[in-house]
Amino acid sequence: MKFINVIGTTGSGKSTFARKLARQLELRPIEMDDLFWLDDWQEPTDGVFFEKLKNKMDRTTGGWVLDGNYTRTMSLKLVKIDTIVWLDYSFSRNFFHLMKRSLFNLISQRKLWENSNNRESLKLLFSKQSIFIWLIQQYPRNKAKYQMMMQDQKYQHIQFIRLTSPKQAAEFLQQIKVVQ
Repeated sequence: MKFINVIGTTGSGKSTFARKLARQLELRPIEMDDLFWLDDWQEPTDGVFFEKLKNKMDRTTGGWVLDGNYTRTMSLKLVKIDTIVWLDYSFSRNFFHLMKRSLFNLISQRKLWENSNNRESLKLLFSKQSIFIWLIQQYPRNKAKYQMMMQDQKYQHIQFIRLTSPKQAAEFLQQIKVVQ
């Protein structure tokens, strides 16, 4: 495990888990949302996003832990990924975690990512682009997509680790700590 992608639906805790895993394995964490989002919730072109991601991955030759799905980047990530860790938690757990995180971010008004000025807002939370709508729409799609990936021959060179609860994720991190 040297080039890892942590995947899961919105609210699963990908970023937090990826940072902990990177720390345990002494690898560099790469937060894809930080590379993607521009100021004022603007989205970059695929070309700009891919360039940022490729540069970050190429400069981190000793290994990294990517957190994020961004399916459109799969061909770029597959060049190096040797392990995918899927945080496959229940919908209710993800929804609760997302609600708690969003409320904290709304009240604290902290910047969500280092490289943009984005903050949580009530307007955005209750808009058609709401992260909650995204979760409702993407949860079943992501689950089906990741299950298919695990069975697909073109991904058989990748080690898939499927963690189905925060307790299982914590135990996995503890095992990594012991092994390293």
